[in-house]
Amino acid sequence: MGQQPATRIDAHFVAAGKYHDIDYARLELLKLLLEHPHIRTTVAQDYSGLERLDQCRFLVTYTCDLVPTEEQAKQLRSWLEAGGKWLALHGTNSILVFTEEGLVDAPDSRADFMEIVGTQFKAHPPIGQFEVEVVNKTHELTKGIEDFEIVDELYLSNTTAPIVTLMQTTFEGEATGFVKGEWDKTSVPILYTRDIGKGRIVYNALGHCRGHYDLPGMQDFYPHKEMCAWNYDVYYDLLRRGIAWAMREES
Repeated sequence: MGQQPATRIDAHFVAAGKYHDIDYARLELLKLLLEHPHIRTTVAQDYSGLERLDQCRFLVTYTCDLVPTEEQAKQLRSWLEAGGKWLALHGTNSILVFTEEGLVDAPDSRADFMEIVGTQFKAHPPIGQFEVEVVNKTHELTKGIEDFEIVDELYLSNTTAPIVTLMQTTFEGEATGFVKGEWDKTSVPILYTRDIGKGRIVYNALGHCRGHYDLPGMQDFYPHKEMCAWNYDVYYDLLRRGIAWAMREES
């Protein structure tokens, strides 16, 4: 007889939103979760049915312009305060509204939710290369990882609550097409933790991806697929570390 499998761990995964290849991200993340056969994951396209979290050790989100209702946000907070663990990815902290002038605004219309996640997306410059600095080199999520360069969509955000930054970059310049388009030199958290009660959020802002058909109503066929961080081994390393952290009972 071989070694008995580990005790079952339940997880919940919200994968949905706009302007991204959600199908690709969903599949890749489910494959990473499946590397641990005792993790059983339910998948949702919005934040309804959060009662499921009562059976789950952790939550994963890969979204864009998708936020919970105020009541659902209260459910999330209560679950976190009781010890839940949340691996939040890329656009989880985004609300997007197009102005009459055609600019993209990121309104402060859901401060309750953005306070939970710790940051709120405000803009991004054109996709390009930037250096990621490992601020904390001893944390389990970063230990052994050196500073690296990556091509991705750099999410510029406002900090909305106390966070502990593990990786960061700096940005100064223009975020074309956004209401908040001009940025003085600022530190940008790339990987951080946010504690709420007995629970914790790990937020990884990397991971943009867009396929040919992800701008319906705007561009029927987007000519150049964008895989960004998904082309890099270090991103998969960070995702695997995030899942390993989320699996454990303790924070």
